[in-house]
Amino acid sequence: MEISSLKREGYKVLLAGLFINLTIGVLYSWSVISKALIADYGWSSSEASLPYSVAIMVWGTTLLIAGRLQDKIGPRKVVTLGVILTGAGLIISGLVQSTSMITASFGILVGSGIGFAYATVTPPALKWFHPSKKGMVTGIVVSGMGLASLYIAPSTTKLLQVFGISKTFLILGTFILAVAVPLAQLIKNPPQGYIPEEPVQKSTKEKKISPAMESRDFNWREMMHTKQFYMFWIMFAFASSAGLMIIGNIATIAKTQASVENGFFLVGLLAIFNASGRLIGGSLSDKIGRLKTMMIFFAIQAINMLVFSTYTSTLGISIGTAIAGLSYGSLLCLFPSVIADYYGVKNFGANYGVLFTAWGVSGVIGPIIAGTVVDVTGSFTLSYTISSVLLGIALVMAFFIKPLASEETISSFNSKQAFKVAKNKI
Repeated sequence: MEISSLKREGYKVLLAGLFINLTIGVLYSWSVISKALIADYGWSSSEASLPYSVAIMVWGTTLLIAGRLQDKIGPRKVVTLGVILTGAGLIISGLVQSTSMITASFGILVGSGIGFAYATVTPPALKWFHPSKKGMVTGIVVSGMGLASLYIAPSTTKLLQVFGISKTFLILGTFILAVAVPLAQLIKNPPQGYIPEEPVQKSTKEKKISPAMESRDFNWREMMHTKQFYMFWIMFAFASSAGLMIIGNIATIAKTQASVENGFFLVGLLAIFNASGRLIGGSLSDKIGRLKTMMIFFAIQAINMLVFSTYTSTLGISIGTAIAGLSYGSLLCLFPSVIADYYGVKNFGANYGVLFTAWGVSGVIGPIIAGTVVDVTGSFTLSYTISSVLLGIALVMAFFIKPLASEETISSFNSKQAFKVAKNKI
């Protein structure tokens, strides 16, 4: 196959990954679905939140499995399985009404389907492009999930008004199967021995951005033998918690802090800047480096959290929300890119799956901090301060992360020994 044809194949994989993420972002519609479950089926608020909570937990867990599976059997089969599970789970949700059944169909099937698909579209896209484009490529693919809320929530609202909850589930499931299954067939790894063409450098003195760009490929056991992995994990958990806290509470914050009764526009604002952060963070990190870019966004978000309590107007809360979305979105691009830099792309699916458990933990840290602080103090002010401190810790850790030592990159490293060490560390 000619070079130009291979380039076109790479762009097909890139765009297919972007649109698959756009398609499977159904979790962003849960706020309107939960209201319909309460109104149409008579569910309680806690019952209506259960399928969503289960889906989030299953998504994070499935990412571990999906990463390892796609490294072994190839991405196309895993992505196809993911979108089929997502569509089928929604269709089954439209055929049942009980809390337990919808929790199983949406929470388990849809949650695992999103995990399989989301985990598998980025690794093959990275393999088609030169390592110097890791940030840009990752940013484009994952921006699809960030942009999904722009159309999925309003579309679902309209469907619920016209067709009701059961048919809405059926329509959403059918849509995903019709659109995402064909797109999944475009997802594939490059041919054996393929070497991406190196872009033309603007200067021969240009520095190599990644401190480990040319290191060997680590598997997840070997990765867990390095102290850098644990630093990345803590940084990801601490930095993400601030954004997830704002995302999960923005309507309440806007109402109590800025007297904004209808905070729906803030959800759209979050989506736009969330996706923008993924694109901007990725492209910027290709130019100045992952860690420098991380430190910039950590600092911006830390300052934003420190002054968030002063946003008491519609304009102020909009600015704070935009900054929070931008900074949070950058993390979803920067951390997969840095894992590919340090540990290679061959086993990237499994490696990032292990790191992504930090995101799952941050999804607990943020809401717990916010809920506890509000219960005790009656406001979010202290939770902003705590989030700022966590971001400060992440910033300091990023400053001290070093390139992998030469003894960590030799190919004779014993995986079994690494696994024993990792178990002892855990």
